Amino acid sequence: GCPSEFRGRLPFPSLPSPLFVPPPECPVFEPSWEEFSDPLGFIGRIRPLAEKTGICKIRPPKDWQPPFACDVQNFRFTPRVQRLNELEAMTRVKLDFLDQLAKFWELQGSTLKIPVVERKILDLYSLSKIVASKGGFEVVSKEKKWSKVASRLAYMPGKATGSLLKAHYERILYPYELFQSGVSLMVRGHCLQEINSLKYNHYNVFFPDEVPRRRKGTRSEAFSMQMRQRKGALSVNFVSFFQIVRSGNSHLMLKYHNTTVGCLFLQVDLYVCLFCGRGNNEDKLLLCDGCDDSYHTFCLIPPLPDVPKGDWRCPKCVAEECNKPREAFGFEQAVREYTLQSFGEMADNFKSDYFNMPVHMVPTELVEKEFWRLVSSIEEDVIVEYGADISSKDFGSGFPIKDGRRKIMPEEEEYALSGWNLNNMPVLEQSVLAHINADISGMKVPWLYVGMCFSSFCWHIEDHWSYSINYLHWGEPKTWYGVPSHAAEQLEEVMRELAPELFETQPDLLHQLVTIMNPNVLMEHGVPVFRTNQCAGEFVVTFPRAYHSGFNQGYNFAEAVNFCTADWLPIGRQCVNHYRRLRRHCVFSHEELIFKMAADPELLDVGLAAMVCKEMTLMTEEETRLRETVVQMGVLMSEEEVFELVPDDERQCAACRTTCFLSALTCSCNPERLVCLYHPNDLCSCTMQKKCLRYRYPLEDFPSLLYGVKVRAQSYDTWVSRVTEALSANLNHKKVMLEDAEDRKYPENDLFRKLKDAVKEAETCASVAQLLLSKKQKHRLTPDSGKTRTKLTVEELKAFVQQLFSLPCVISQARQVKNLLDDVEEFHERAQEAMMDEVPDSSKLQMLLDMGTGLYVELPELPRLKQELQQARWLDEVRATLSDPQRVTLDVMKKLIDSGVGLAPHHAVEKAMAELQELLTVSERWEEKAKVCLQARPRQSIAALESIVNEAKNIPAYLPNVLALREALQRARDWTAKVEAIQPPRVPFGGDGENLSAKGRLIPVRLDALPQVDSQVAAARAWRERTGRTFLKKNSSYTLLQVLSPRTDIGVYGSGKNRRKRVKELIEKEKEKELDMESLSELDDGVEETRDTAAVAVFKDREQKEVEAMHVLREANLAKMTMVDRIEEIKFCICRKTASGFMLQCELCKDWFHSTCVTLPKTSSQKKGSSWPAKEVKFLCPLCMRSRRPRLETILSLLVSLQKLPVRLPEGEALQCLTERAMSWQDRARQALATDELSSALAKLSVLSQRMVEQAAREKTEKIISAELQKAAANPDLQVGWLSTVFLIFLPLSFWKYVLLKFNPIVKALNEGLNCDQIVLRIFSYLGKPYKSR
Repeated sequence: GCPSEFRGRLPFPSLPSPLFVPPPECPVFEPSWEEFSDPLGFIGRIRPLAEKTGICKIRPPKDWQPPFACDVQNFRFTPRVQRLNELEAMTRVKLDFLDQLAKFWELQGSTLKIPVVERKILDLYSLSKIVASKGGFEVVSKEKKWSKVASRLAYMPGKATGSLLKAHYERILYPYELFQSGVSLMVRGHCLQEINSLKYNHYNVFFPDEVPRRRKGTRSEAFSMQMRQRKGALSVNFVSFFQIVRSGNSHLMLKYHNTTVGCLFLQVDLYVCLFCGRGNNEDKLLLCDGCDDSYHTFCLIPPLPDVPKGDWRCPKCVAEECNKPREAFGFEQAVREYTLQSFGEMADNFKSDYFNMPVHMVPTELVEKEFWRLVSSIEEDVIVEYGADISSKDFGSGFPIKDGRRKIMPEEEEYALSGWNLNNMPVLEQSVLAHINADISGMKVPWLYVGMCFSSFCWHIEDHWSYSINYLHWGEPKTWYGVPSHAAEQLEEVMRELAPELFETQPDLLHQLVTIMNPNVLMEHGVPVFRTNQCAGEFVVTFPRAYHSGFNQGYNFAEAVNFCTADWLPIGRQCVNHYRRLRRHCVFSHEELIFKMAADPELLDVGLAAMVCKEMTLMTEEETRLRETVVQMGVLMSEEEVFELVPDDERQCAACRTTCFLSALTCSCNPERLVCLYHPNDLCSCTMQKKCLRYRYPLEDFPSLLYGVKVRAQSYDTWVSRVTEALSANLNHKKVMLEDAEDRKYPENDLFRKLKDAVKEAETCASVAQLLLSKKQKHRLTPDSGKTRTKLTVEELKAFVQQLFSLPCVISQARQVKNLLDDVEEFHERAQEAMMDEVPDSSKLQMLLDMGTGLYVELPELPRLKQELQQARWLDEVRATLSDPQRVTLDVMKKLIDSGVGLAPHHAVEKAMAELQELLTVSERWEEKAKVCLQARPRQSIAALESIVNEAKNIPAYLPNVLALREALQRARDWTAKVEAIQPPRVPFGGDGENLSAKGRLIPVRLDALPQVDSQVAAARAWRERTGRTFLKKNSSYTLLQVLSPRTDIGVYGSGKNRRKRVKELIEKEKEKELDMESLSELDDGVEETRDTAAVAVFKDREQKEVEAMHVLREANLAKMTMVDRIEEIKFCICRKTASGFMLQCELCKDWFHSTCVTLPKTSSQKKGSSWPAKEVKFLCPLCMRSRRPRLETILSLLVSLQKLPVRLPEGEALQCLTERAMSWQDRARQALATDELSSALAKLSVLSQRMVEQAAREKTEKIISAELQKAAANPDLQVGWLSTVFLIFLPLSFWKYVLLKFNPIVKALNEGLNCDQIVLRIFSYLGKPYKSR
């Protein structure tokens, strides 16, 4: 099945499940490293407490982290498939009941549909059980107990639910109840099976095998069966001999023989009811699809109201089908093989999809409640997969193993040899399983478990009721439930009581690990249950005969194994007896294990030897009794046999399946069959004299075998008496006794511990004394606080000295330890004097501390001395800090106060703290006041700030805000002085105002002159912007001052980087000259006139240079046209390439430019939309026309605005010079135009221009009319008036004005009454261009 599959078994909403209440937690143990070093010893110590809960959890020390040793890449496994709601016992019973009920109705041609009562599914199983407990359907109906039945099913009273339940029961369950009781199979006191053998004898009918039977329908046809039609009565001739044969179409056929004796007519019913024996009521007669028996619907018990629509089976066939033995429930193997990675991806996807959240965010409580809801749900069918019982022998253990499949690293060797390595624990010296040679998979060889969310392990106890230990290597937690051993039988009884149907088919159900039951249900019946969540890196131990179960919270990897200690031996013997009653196989022979350990007693632990001795005594007594019994029964033959050489499956008792070892009974009739001595009568029917007793040891060998174990156990008693005497002897003798006990592996009881403690005490005293003197004492734990200390206290030292002198043995270091105690007492006196000083002295205290630390004793004065040393050092630091005010910042004072707060109380410290606190308070107040002044809106005046700064001068601390306020005040004074320096009568330059305005805004002081400066700057900026909009082109690369100033880049051509570089150099030169012009503003007031003259002189000089450069450039460009023979070498245009295509000549520089490199000029007439050119266009190249050319009136308005500015601007002065230059040129131009010679030339030029315009207009008109007349000639069907319309549309108004003024024939044509087309023809006829020719 697919693990992510959620299938609803029934198409109804889920029943509300009771809320799961988690059982109490089991104990959790956290051993120390010393305890952790002996695994089985530690488990033995916690057993009295832990076995009360059945399970316990052990957390190893944090540093114990074994590496994961599995080969992840090659780890492949096939998991088991688990359908959750089939795991729970009570749910499985309900599902089995519903399956049987559905099968019953399906066989009778109906489909089971479970009704819904009061919005929840009707629990048919519970309804059946409740009605049965109250006496059955008839009794409940007769006594009207249906309302009580509804109450038992948790339905609300008073809603007629009882009547509804009765109807459902009568319709669905009552026929099934009658069927189970066998009533439906009874016909007039006889069973149907008896009648069936006689059903056709009255007609002498037989059914030969070779005759084909009626073909059965397929499963797809099973729900569409039709009523079988019966053929009517048939009249046949009686013959001496006939056979009635059934044909393939279910009709009866007659075969006649040759001899005819007579003629007799017989009325035969081909189908008759097997209950009433009649064939009437054909429409009510049913034919079974299984055996072809016929029944009336009203004869059936109970009667059927209607004919079934599907396949129908008779009661006999239904009984045969429903009584077939069912297969034992178990897990199926998945069809897919997984790796760890693919299984993990599947598991994580399943969990995240199911809970709709990341897997690590799902609470364990939510998963637990959802698990128990799902296993109790009949409707929800959730399927998961579990990689369980994977042998580590085949796939490799998760722990590193020596001599394993892979070579272990040096850091892994510790874990490979650890007793907590599950590969080592079963074979530890104290473990009983170490004496079994075979590698029992799952017990001695660990099993691996790869889990996913909801995958579970069912209620079970370990084989032979042994211990088990489980380690979770990694992954999400595993939830466990445990029941202590004393409640094991109680759990079994409760499960048998609540789900008896399961135990009827599988008596050993709890040994199959396929059934769970809700812990809450068990707890309600008095079974104690405990739980725990096992996280990664934790162990869970289960104790003998402790039932346990659980499930996985998500994807994880665990490993488990069994082990047995000495206390398990009597439990193991009880388990074998229990297995004998259940006829269950044993994993190993318990008797063989005991006698094998007794064969070599010196290898046994003393406690184990004592337990083996006790068990062996009981076994030999029981074996002696059994042998005497079979001898008394008549068994005479006996033979010795080495049973351990016989395979286990060949020496199992045929009656109880116990593995025989000490003895068995065989018979010559079947030598391979044997029984144990508990079942001598179950071997065979032969007499006892023919049977042979096979035994492993003769009875006389038992005492000798028992003696070796008894000596090993009794040697311990001898040692006890010797220890009692040795406790009063010297240290060396005690050591000898202790070593003897350890060699003989005596149990660690009170006497052993007493001896061990005495030896340990003496050795500890000697080692402590040596360490005290060598000043290398080790860390040790104090029992009161649990924290580590490295030194003895004075009291401990005094007690230790007394202990040294009171020991029964002499310690050589005792006198030196006494001298150490004297030094400690001297230190105590000097420390008391130092602590009485008024002001602590740091140097004196440091000396005492050095002395006390060197004593390697925990002195009570040392903490006090350290405190006073801290106080003295703090006071020294305070004094050093206050001596330099520049170091006394707020943070320093706060740190000093904070460090002083942590000091112990002292009057000198408290006084210094008060002074610091007062200084800090004053400083913070003035700092805050200065901060408020700096951030004040509106800003404060200079006078107010001066008073604040003066008051804060006397504070002996470094105050950043006060210093910032003082600096701001000084900047305000300097700014005010600069503003006063540029006040009238001096007129400042615009740059001065902008600098002052920018600086003034940054000063956090109120400056009275700042608004005036800002207004001047704003007026100058507005004038610049207005002038820039007037002169500068859009996206111009020139500044306003560059545009207004004479050009310096005349003759600079080229494109790309070279031109930009040359222009940049020229611009930098202009900027330098601009700076020179602006630097004139820095002159004193006394030389104002000199500065104006200098600015004008600079402009005039640059103007003269510009004119000269332009003349030179014009001459050079004009000279290009004379060099016709070298025209291909001459460079033109801004691209500096040769002449090509249409080119334009600049009117100013006289150079030629490609039409593709420059923008063509627009004429005034084109701008107005006219098609007639007004005059010749003047072209200026982009280099000559750098800016717009406003009218002189516009410039004059800018100059008027400039005069109103309170500041001087370099752009303004440049504009004045430019305006003067323009007006000067205008005057000279007027003078030239006023001469007679030039006036006469202009008049002639005007007349010539007018004629050229008229001629151009006439030619254009003729072209338009010619084109239109050609179109008209091509289309003669045009209506009258089209020609005039065309000419009125296409000829300009100026043409018609010209025609009316020049051509009198038009007036005459109008007087004659001609139409428009005729007038147009006459016009062109008059012009000498006939219409037809066109």
